[in-house]
Amino acid sequence: MELKQKLEILADAAKYDASCASSGAARKDSRRTGGIGSTGGAGICHSYTPDGRCISLLKVLLTNSCIYDCHYCINRRSSNVRRARFTPDEVVRLTLDFYKGNYIEGLFLSSGIIISADHTMEMVIEVARKLRVDHGFRGYIHLKTIPEASPELIETAGRYADRISINIELPSQQSLKRLAPEKNLARTQDAMGHIREKIEERKSATPREGAAKPPPFATGQSTQMIVGADDSSDALILRRADTLYTDYKLRRVYYSGFSPIPDPSSLLPVQAPPLLREHRLYQADWLLRFYGFGVDEITGPQSPDLDLAIDPKLAWALRNRAWFPVDLNRAPRELLLRIPGIGVRNADRIAAVRRHTRLRIADLIRLRVQLKKALPFVITADHTPASLDLDGDSLRSRFLPPPAQLELDFGVARPTPADAASTITGEI
Repeated sequence: MELKQKLEILADAAKYDASCASSGAARKDSRRTGGIGSTGGAGICHSYTPDGRCISLLKVLLTNSCIYDCHYCINRRSSNVRRARFTPDEVVRLTLDFYKGNYIEGLFLSSGIIISADHTMEMVIEVARKLRVDHGFRGYIHLKTIPEASPELIETAGRYADRISINIELPSQQSLKRLAPEKNLARTQDAMGHIREKIEERKSATPREGAAKPPPFATGQSTQMIVGADDSSDALILRRADTLYTDYKLRRVYYSGFSPIPDPSSLLPVQAPPLLREHRLYQADWLLRFYGFGVDEITGPQSPDLDLAIDPKLAWALRNRAWFPVDLNRAPRELLLRIPGIGVRNADRIAAVRRHTRLRIADLIRLRVQLKKALPFVITADHTPASLDLDGDSLRSRFLPPPAQLELDFGVARPTPADAASTITGEI
């Protein structure tokens, strides 16, 4: 099979993996003066860095053959798809050719499992080793690791990659046992814990003068969960994500709405979940990471799934109206972050501006606060929401978009992780 045909098959097969965030960390080595590649520039956006920059990546599988039979995966053992396989040298050649043509700034490499987890991991590592050592490549490299592989191999992968990731796929062992019998949640979390230790060890290393510098290691790890392939509630998904952020220090959890695949398993749902569900999970994830919310505040026993009609922060505010209205000229930052329509950046701006003047509606307009969301919940020097009937049952209906608008915004294409993030980083 020609290289071009392999690329068409294996690049298409890689599109189902959303967890290709990038750190954008500079790759420097004082012992080397040569080398090619850099993560410092900006290009066509294929992936987003945590600071908002976008970089282009060559995103491929080493092979779409697999000895596992995960029901939700198009590349599963029993799937009737066209198979292809790169050699490590072919991936290296493609990466360098695309970089020199100014198409990419790095590589995202994953793979189906062939022969064994260790054998597959060795080939993935060989690609990164050849790029770093043989060709002096200092661009961005993200490697998808395999939890069943030996800890030594995962550690070696981290030495060549800027970021590594292990997909947890589903939030519970019960779901994995049913849909991905070769996978084990505890084993995956053990691998994540080992990666976390190595990342922290590298960060805290302060070698004595004259001592050898500790070996490099990836700057972070991420994962992906599939939404809608099983009956897991949003509460269960978010609780798992919160555990991964808290206990394993993941940089990012990605949520990928299940898409029906050719020759589907009878255990899978016939239809994909609503497009808005994935989007709401990204918004809820943002509340966990940057707004100080807990999972039990975003969801609850009576509402284990997120409200698709309104964003989760607004839904929380409507359930907790006793907290409001909030005086913008006096409230602490933690409370400002709870107000619908006010994001992290504007909470900090409000805290800074009110040291010099009392905030008015005109100030909120200049700060580009979403007034439609915020006004029923705030007090300013020239505004009180009493006349807006904060306690009325009709308040929620004011925020509901018309059904036609919902279909227009989210019924055509699934929001990508980047779309979800860009929607909510301003003013939830």
